[in-house]
Amino acid sequence: MELPLVVGVDGSASSLTAVDWAVDEAARRGLPLRLVYASLWERYEGSLLSDGPARPSEQVMAEHIVASAAERARLRDPEVKTTTDILPQDAAEALVGAGDTAFALVTGARGRSELSGLLLGSVGPAVAARAYCPVIVVRGDRAGLAGTHERILVGAGDPDTGGEAVRFAFEEARARGCVLDVVRAWRCPLHETADHRLRAGDSADRHAQQASAALDAALSGPAADHPDVLLRRTAVEGPARKVLVDRSAAADLVVIGARRPQGHAGHQLGRVAHRLLHHAQCPVAVVPERS
Repeated sequence: MELPLVVGVDGSASSLTAVDWAVDEAARRGLPLRLVYASLWERYEGSLLSDGPARPSEQVMAEHIVASAAERARLRDPEVKTTTDILPQDAAEALVGAGDTAFALVTGARGRSELSGLLLGSVGPAVAARAYCPVIVVRGDRAGLAGTHERILVGAGDPDTGGEAVRFAFEEARARGCVLDVVRAWRCPLHETADHRLRAGDSADRHAQQASAALDAALSGPAADHPDVLLRRTAVEGPARKVLVDRSAAADLVVIGARRPQGHAGHQLGRVAHRLLHHAQCPVAVVPERS
């Protein structure tokens, strides 16, 4: 059975945009969709098992939210199988747990409230830092959300953080039938360029060659497995977080890897992923690399 694409919903405009994006992605990938509302509302309004005919207002609201999201998904693509869940848990904890049996997790970039429901503005990065499956935070401009650029962007990081991300990006480009733009950013350390202009040129050439070699190493296996994907590879001088944010303006999805040591309980979200989750101009996929 195919693992579902799990979407965090809270009734906000951002989460509804995430539902739309996820429906299209589920259709492309042939996946079922699972819509999840999570909140610790029981703490404030009593247990589901409390006496009396009246149900807690947050439960009624949660049922309305997931039903409306499910109807929205059905109208967008009735062929996508959709289920719903309401979980009385912390939002980030619930989604990370759901990720154990998910193809990927999808959230919006902003939530409906700072007091209740899915705080998607903070939950997205928290889930991306902890989940053991890919996490997509749906953000960006209209063109990026609609997929009109026909281009997937992936940052080719080090082997311990980028292998799974590159493979995920190839699969996404294949599913969409679009170009895959693989970028490796490089920089000359200041101590190598400060003393002499000629030495600075030699250092830049060396780092550019090393970046190109790293690209070759990152792409050799996945490119052979996906010969039908149109590939563009670029080694670019500059900070990776700035290079990828700038290039996200012409992409439909930017993919970045994240280290996820086995059994590690803390957050593992680097500066590049953090910057993209807050400033990219298209949806961002954070793909964990297990050590």
